[in-house]
Order: sequence, then C-alpha cells, then structure tokens
Amino acid sequence: MKPKRVVIAGGGISGLAAAYFLVQKAKEEKLPLDLKLLEVKDRLGGVIETRHQEGFLLEAGPDSFISEKPWGLELCRRLGLEKELIGTRTEFRRSFIFSQGKLAGVPPGFYLIAPLAIPEFLQSRILSWSGKFRVLAELFLPPEKISEDESIGHFIKRRFGREALDRVGQPLVGGIYAGDLDHLSLQATFPRFLQMEKEYGSVIRGLRASKNSLEADGSLEASGPRYSLFLSLQGGIRRIVETLAERLKGQVDFVLSSAISKISFSGQEWKIETVKETFEAEAICLAVPSYGAARLVKPFAPELAGSLSKILYESVVTVNLAYRDKDIHPVPQGFGFVVPQLEKKKIIGCTFSSIKYPGRAPEGFILIRAFLGGAFQKEVFDLPDAALEKAVRGELYEILGIKARPYFSQISRFPRSMPRYEVGHLDLVRTIREQLKNHSGLFLTGNAYTGIGIPDCIHAAEKTAATIWESVHSDIYGARV
Repeated sequence: MKPKRVVIAGGGISGLAAAYFLVQKAKEEKLPLDLKLLEVKDRLGGVIETRHQEGFLLEAGPDSFISEKPWGLELCRRLGLEKELIGTRTEFRRSFIFSQGKLAGVPPGFYLIAPLAIPEFLQSRILSWSGKFRVLAELFLPPEKISEDESIGHFIKRRFGREALDRVGQPLVGGIYAGDLDHLSLQATFPRFLQMEKEYGSVIRGLRASKNSLEADGSLEASGPRYSLFLSLQGGIRRIVETLAERLKGQVDFVLSSAISKISFSGQEWKIETVKETFEAEAICLAVPSYGAARLVKPFAPELAGSLSKILYESVVTVNLAYRDKDIHPVPQGFGFVVPQLEKKKIIGCTFSSIKYPGRAPEGFILIRAFLGGAFQKEVFDLPDAALEKAVRGELYEILGIKARPYFSQISRFPRSMPRYEVGHLDLVRTIREQLKNHSGLFLTGNAYTGIGIPDCIHAAEKTAATIWESVHSDIYGARV
C-alpha cells in the first residue's frame, strides 16, 4: 500500500506532538506513513529552550506545565519520562506581589482572584481595608446574566472591585498571558470562574465547594497559583522535545532551517514550496503562529487569512541572572513575585528558579529569572541587551536589595510569541473552523486557538492528528483546528 504523505509545518511542541500521535496511529493500524516536519529554525522546540551553563539549568521559555490538565503528564509517561518529573519544593510554596514599594505575600488559600482563608486574607496588606471588604462582598452579590463574552478585567471588577483588579487580578492573572485583562476573554481563559458564578452565585462559594480537592493538593497552604500542580523535569522542559525527537528519528523526516515560501492545492494534493525543495502531500498541518498561517493561506483563502490575522500576539523577554548566595540578603523564601502594572516597572514578574525547583543552580548560588514585555511594556522588547540588563538589575535592587553584579546573565527574546485571547476569541475560532472546511487536507494546530499551555498544545495536537489520519484514509477530507 502506498504511504499517505503528510507535511507538518512547525517544530515546536505542537508540531512535534502532532507528528508523534500520527506515528503512533500508523503503528497501531499497521499502515505506512510518509511524514515530514519542516522547521524554519535550526533547532526543534519553538519557545521551549533549556540551556546548561556552568552547572546552572536555565529555562529561556516555559519552566513547567500544570498537571491539572493531564495531557502533558500523560505524554511524559508515554515517553518514559515519568521518573524525571519533579514538583515544586513544598517548603517554599509562596508567592509575592510588589505593592507600594514592598513585597507583600499572597495570603494562603488565595486562588488567583479570590480568597478561601478569610482570616489570612484580612491580615494581608496587599489591599486596603475597603478593598478587602469589597472582595468579601462578592459572597453577597447576585450573579449577573451576561449573554455575551466579557473581559477578565470586567468580570473581576464587577465581582471583586477595582482595587482587587489592579492590585491582585491584573498581576496574577495577566502575568500568565502577558496581556491586558480589559481585553482578554473570560470564556477563552478562565471559564471556570464564570461557571462558579452561574452555579453557586459566587466565585468564593464555588471555590469553597471545591475545597476538598484544594486541600488534597495543598493549595490552601500555598499562596497564589496552585503550585502543587506544577511539574518540570530534572533536565528541564526541553527533555520533552529531545525525547520526542529521539522517538521519531527514522520515522519522521525532519527538515530544519526550512522556511516555507508557498503552499497550494491542485485538487488532488498539496504542494509545499521552500527555497531549497518542494514537497507534495495529501495533508498539511500548519503548527505555526496564526499570523504565519495567515501569510501562507492568503493567496488561496483570503477570508481564512483575515480571520487568522485577527489573533494578536505579545512579545516577551526573559532574563536569567545567576547570583551568589552571599550577595542576596535575605534569600527569598518563595517562588517569586509579580508586579502590578500601576507600579510602572519594566519587570512584570520574577521567578526564583533555584528555589522553585531543585537542581537549577550549584550550591552557593541562586538563579533568578525576570519577565519583561507584554501588553504594557511593548517598548522594552527592542531595548539593547545592555539596557535590558541594567533595567532589570536596577529594579531587583529596588525590590530585593541586590547590589552585586550577577555572576552571569542571559537574555532571551520571544517576538510575537504570546497569543492574545481577546473578547470574542472562541467565536473567532469557530469561524476559522468553518472556513477551514472549504480547504480539503488543510489543518491548524498550536497555542493560538484553544489554550496556550504545554498540555493544551499537546491535547490540540492529538485531536488534530486523529483528524488528519481519518482524512487521509477516507475519500472525504475534513478540516479542523
């Protein structure tokens, strides 16, 4: 039987996972598969980039994934990486918010926008007394019937008040997406909070109803995100990429440093043109940012390209800095801090990497990672490296009192890497799905559509791979995000 030909464009976690699931399907059904993966860079992994330097383990991109969404953990198990998984250090599960010139601890049991441990919340100095009472008033506010999508910012403001949005919600929730909460879609990012309002009449009451599961994973003892759910690997997140590449060797033709210049459909097959060579395939999966997909499909699908172009992106920068223990007094007793936009700092968040996970720095050293850029600091992205490091060091001096020069620093830039799920995003994705149906054998996957995290990307890639497999082995092609 002649093998079905499939081309995947993009060698990030989405493209690699799609390739893996296609290969697994071919093995299960004992059918031949000619699979090529094209990547514009000279390496695989996309924004996942783990580096090793002088005994330090540096994460330029994501440093963890969440186990509450099971697809990342499941893939690690299938790849034989389960023994390499590590969790966050239990003794330091605490985070801070830079508030009015000082670091203030997020109270235990505070879950992103709402408190569960009321006495501890009342003792916190992040909010004023009027702000605290406004948050607790959420228990007595009737749910609103809002038929359309609303922004996260509007939701937090109407349920918990403006101060809670500015001082807590914006830095804790906005930091995840590097975006402006007044524009980000609630339904596309945190639909659980909306469901709690509908089902329980209150987010706080909804969280209390989930108290047993929160107690079981230690969230009531932790402050800020549910750190008990965060996982990494001893050798860094790139171990997932390396292992996928190893498993797929000989079964997937990896073509690196290969930029696609044009794709077209003859009515029977797809033609994928690069500067060096041309490929033919029954199906092509664009596992690239939506703006990249828009460029490729525009000549033959202008409406689809227009929809894809409506998904906007933010650019971010990470700065890893290594310090000697003796240069930091006191040593932070937590995983990091976030900075509200109203504080007017360049740093939007900071992780104490070697305190969060073991094995990130040699004995006698501390590794710190700062995040910059995003919706409120667009100009930061284009600063020269020297200016970026100077700005970060200046703010770390102000916030943590660090006067010493770092042992070394490393700057990583990720242009247009964080998709913005703006209000109406899910409707836009539905439109894209409908428009895709007009283009047999064309598929999309990636973090632009149904989730930005590693588990979300893996889950979407698995579903897309299943649909690709079905389409190339039937007379009727389907197209799906």
